[in-house]
Amino acid sequence: MYASTLLRSLLAVTLLVLLASSDGRADENSHQMEFIRVNDNGKSFVGTKTARPFVIWGVNYDHDATGRLLEDYWEEEWATVEADLVEMKALGVNVVRIHLQLAKFMKTPETPHAGNLAQLGKLVQLAERLQIYLDLTGLGCYHKQDVPKWYDELDEAARWDVQARFWQAIAEICRPSPAIFCYDLMNEPILAGGKPEADWLTGELGGKFFVQRITRDLAGRTREEVARDWVKKLTAAIREIDDQHLITVGVIPWAQFFKGAKPLFYAPDVGQPLDFVSIHFYPRKGEIAEGLEVLKVYEIGKPLVIEEIFPLSASIEDVGEFMKGSQLHVDGWISFYWGKTIEEYEADQDLQGALIAGWLRYFRDHAPREITIEKLPN
Repeated sequence: MYASTLLRSLLAVTLLVLLASSDGRADENSHQMEFIRVNDNGKSFVGTKTARPFVIWGVNYDHDATGRLLEDYWEEEWATVEADLVEMKALGVNVVRIHLQLAKFMKTPETPHAGNLAQLGKLVQLAERLQIYLDLTGLGCYHKQDVPKWYDELDEAARWDVQARFWQAIAEICRPSPAIFCYDLMNEPILAGGKPEADWLTGELGGKFFVQRITRDLAGRTREEVARDWVKKLTAAIREIDDQHLITVGVIPWAQFFKGAKPLFYAPDVGQPLDFVSIHFYPRKGEIAEGLEVLKVYEIGKPLVIEEIFPLSASIEDVGEFMKGSQLHVDGWISFYWGKTIEEYEADQDLQGALIAGWLRYFRDHAPREITIEKLPN
């Protein structure tokens, strides 16, 4: 515990130095933080000004170790958020994926939540100071009990309208900042099956609903038509405000589970407005080679990012082997960080803590050299 406390203290000091050296807005001429775009070849990321290659090495900051979502504590415990981002930086991270809950940003179908938008602006400024890019994933309804009744009762068209207003409110806050890597429209959207569905949310995992339907009824439309119209509506809403930051949508790679499955949200007539492909891929033990073959399905002439990866169904060594092999196909990997350091997990002295500590150590030790802790701005 002493080592953990000492590390947090050192990181806190680093944070104070960083904050003291900034006026709250990144220097537009800084060579360390610039807007990111897709390369002219359409297959990788580069800095807008310098054209320097940009490879993502990131983490999801989707909840803390107790399961609390960011908006549950980011006002009262802002110091925790600051310390967590510094700890992520110490892992060699250059992108942090933030999951924004719709109910926390839309008070009514028409009115955004000014307080949480201001807090998001504060987070963006912190990211600028730390030279960390943000992958902002929106429209979350992870805690079903927090989803307002008015939102659940909306029909499809009205629900999409609210989602568009959500993204316009977010884009208004984030448009000027080079610290925004991308807007991810929704985490793992799915469609209704062959018959109408009763609920918008599905797939409970540990008390959270990470999977959300964009329609409960195909109503005679093809799946491609619904996905196309949804992507078109939300990307157009963002582009009215922000025409520079990248847009994607993080999807379940169904080709990993069903042989011959094709991408839906990245089908030619659906994903045209999206700048790059994001998939959530958890390698499976004994299927590393098969997993690498699946990646080829999602190579469609755009950059490909594995937006979620973790040793959930395979060993750390297996996941490492998969990541090494996937370098031929992908332009970045985003794992997880839940607000506890390696030392804190080891202090738990249990199997889960040992697994996560081992993975975080592997992830830190394999970070690309150019984005390790030694590159913290001074």
